[in-house]
Amino acid sequence: MNPPNIITIVRIVLTPAVWWMVMSPGVTVRLVGWVVFLAAALSDIWDGYLARKHGWVTDFGKLLDPLADKLLLVVTLVPTYLLSQPSGVASSLGFIDALPIWVLAVIFGRELLVTLLRQVAQRRGSVIAAGIWGKRKALAQNLFVGGALLWFPLAQLALDRDWVETPVWGVWSSLHSSWNLVTLGLAVGLSVYSLAEYFWRHRRLFGFN
Repeated sequence: MNPPNIITIVRIVLTPAVWWMVMSPGVTVRLVGWVVFLAAALSDIWDGYLARKHGWVTDFGKLLDPLADKLLLVVTLVPTYLLSQPSGVASSLGFIDALPIWVLAVIFGRELLVTLLRQVAQRRGSVIAAGIWGKRKALAQNLFVGGALLWFPLAQLALDRDWVETPVWGVWSSLHSSWNLVTLGLAVGLSVYSLAEYFWRHRRLFGFN
């Protein structure tokens, strides 16, 4: 139970609260949920830094950290999908409009396959930590989710305050919509690439030369 693993456990414990806050109808609570999500996402970088700097890398941490990442992804990406379904200005993600269900299939399908491969490796006596492309994939996903979770309360606030037709909101919504579109493309692309790279890097472990 070294500090990085404690941070990871706290991140896991926070996931139900993140789901509840993100799905709340209140603008303020959603904004707080966005802040908590940012703290949880940044803590993933922090605990990894501490583990490497102080030699606190453990097999337990190698297994726990990816689990925490996946739970945080579930409690943020699924609500993003649900909240983006057509019901007005405050639900649309901008240029993306509603988040397609195939995006969830690609991202969660990748996570499921990697989890299964890790279990196979564990049964063969190897514990595989997340690779560099897996970390980049997670960063892209967090950038998209962070943008989406901020979009919903801001769009609702603009609707409540009659800012939707103002020039300032027009510029902001275009920039924010572009952010959502670009980061989503990166998240999907890196999900596919990191899966292929993961399998290729460990192909001998799974019986391929």
